[in-house]
Amino acid sequence: MIKEEEYKKRRDTLASKMSKNSIAILFSTNYKTRSNDTEYPYRQDSNFYYMSGFKEDNSILILIRKNRKYKSVLFVNKKEKIDELWNGKRLGKEEAKKRFLVDEVYIKDEFEKKFKEYLEGKDSLYFDFKLDYSKVKILKRYAKSLAIHKNIAKIIEQMRLVKSDAEIKLIKKAINITKEAHLNLMKLNKINKKEYQLQADIEYTFKNNGAYSDAYTSIVAGGNNANTLHYIDNNQYLKEGDLILLDAGCEYEYYASDITRTIPVNGKYTDEQKKVYNLVLNTQLKVLEAIKPNVKRSKLQKIAVNSITEALVELGVLKGNIKKLIKNEKYKPYYPHGIGHWMGLDVHDSCPYKDKNGKEISLAKGMVLTIEPGIYLDEEDKSVPKQYRGIGIRIEDDVLITDDGYENLSSEIVKTIEDIENLKGK
Repeated sequence: MIKEEEYKKRRDTLASKMSKNSIAILFSTNYKTRSNDTEYPYRQDSNFYYMSGFKEDNSILILIRKNRKYKSVLFVNKKEKIDELWNGKRLGKEEAKKRFLVDEVYIKDEFEKKFKEYLEGKDSLYFDFKLDYSKVKILKRYAKSLAIHKNIAKIIEQMRLVKSDAEIKLIKKAINITKEAHLNLMKLNKINKKEYQLQADIEYTFKNNGAYSDAYTSIVAGGNNANTLHYIDNNQYLKEGDLILLDAGCEYEYYASDITRTIPVNGKYTDEQKKVYNLVLNTQLKVLEAIKPNVKRSKLQKIAVNSITEALVELGVLKGNIKKLIKNEKYKPYYPHGIGHWMGLDVHDSCPYKDKNGKEISLAKGMVLTIEPGIYLDEEDKSVPKQYRGIGIRIEDDVLITDDGYENLSSEIVKTIEDIENLKGK
């Protein structure tokens, strides 16, 4: 768990980045309607949670800076018996004041009055420019006299790039739970099961090990379904002789994992599947070798593109000079995505890839990202040699940048053909 002192330190840092006579405001997220009067399970806004550690809806965090000093204020739901009867217990004003290291706590009903007071004499307002219209309307009503508006999300997301020791511990826990889910599925008899049955096994393992939710909708893509990158229907039978692209990761205490393995339905790869699989695995290993502080993601992408293009030529999918094929992006129909993305509070962490001057941000100690090359050979693509059509393979690991290299946080989730085949039936 992350201690309250760490959240306070984050607020201190945020306040230090604000102008000397300003106010910053962060809102909790709203419930999302699923159908009519039912809602999706609630999940707090990541930036709000990063700065507060507070999981309840209908809450607001404000930082008020004057010269070198600042004050933090938290607005929370009022404790009401009827509301708690229907929606569960609230922390309330008094308990929130005891728990959180903020200067003042009020109930949400007092927000508009207090906000108006806080704005007096201020010249800048920081808020998330992606706020829903109802909240922006409130801000504009009271802050229309402020000439300077700044996007607080950009500042917080820059802060989120480098993970603390406590955050890394939670990510490792999420990955450890995800490891159990993947290894369990590798051992199962999967012939003639439906994809959603495997999804159910995954989600059972997540919840049974303390992860309340998945970090994203699991992809369980049998056969040619693997060639749809965001395939989530998960409603087809798994056929003897096919592969399953399994992209699944849990979220533990708000921190994500994101792992992909491509495994055979019957426990054994065909020769053609082995050929493609090892070309993808070798690409991933080449990229991993290059990872260390001060390296840019674009360099990793370049290594991946070069290796995948060479692989596509070896398979007979592409023909010609490697450099020309890359220049003309002939690889893209078969490898259309990037080598990876930031990961943390969001599975695709909303941290920047470029600095304020538009220059690419280099890798640094404490950053976490995925490394996920792939080759996708659609069964209807007649330019692909017949024996490889319908094969889609991605291999994805979660990587922590260290002092002089990297740590593969998901290294215990086996990925060589020999290791995966040896798990069958155990």
